[in-house]
Amino acid sequence: MKNKRTFLLHLLFVFYLAALTWIILFKMAVSFDTIDHGIRSLNLIPFKGAMITNGRINFSEMIDNILVFCPFGIYIGVLYRRWNLSEKVLSFFSVSLIYEVLQYVLAIGRSDITDVIMNTVGGIVGLLIYSLLNKICRNERMTEIVVFICAAFGSAAVSGFLLAIFHAN
Repeated sequence: MKNKRTFLLHLLFVFYLAALTWIILFKMAVSFDTIDHGIRSLNLIPFKGAMITNGRINFSEMIDNILVFCPFGIYIGVLYRRWNLSEKVLSFFSVSLIYEVLQYVLAIGRSDITDVIMNTVGGIVGLLIYSLLNKICRNERMTEIVVFICAAFGSAAVSGFLLAIFHAN
C-alpha cells in the first residue's frame, strides 16, 4: 500500500509541477497566442523593479510567490525525507532559478531575483508546514496519508479550474 501511495504522491507532484510551469512560465494562458512574447527583462537587484509600485513594495506578488511554492516544500518534505535541509532548499532555489532563466531565454516574462528569493522562501514555508503536520500526525505514515488526501483534493480543484478556463475559451 505504501508503494502505491508513494507512486500516486509522485504523480500528484508531477501534476503540481506541470501546473506550476503553466502558472510561472505561461501566466495561465490557454493559448500560445496570448503569451507575452518578446518580453526579456532581467532584474538582479532584490526587491526592486516589478516589486515596487508607486514607490511602495508590492507585497501581494511576493505573497503569491511564497504561496505557489509552499506545496513544493510539502512534496519535497514527504517524498524526499532522506535529503538534508541544504539539499531541499537547493531544490527550491534551483527550480525557481530554472523558471526565471527560461522566462529570460524564451523571452516570455520578466526574470527577477526577488522571485527566486520568494519562491525559495515558499518552499521553506512548505517544509515548515510539513514538519508541523508531521508533529501533529505523530508518524510519517499518517503524515503521508494526510498530504496525499490534501494533494488529491488540491489537484482535483486545480483540474476543475483548468477545465473551466479551457471550456470558457
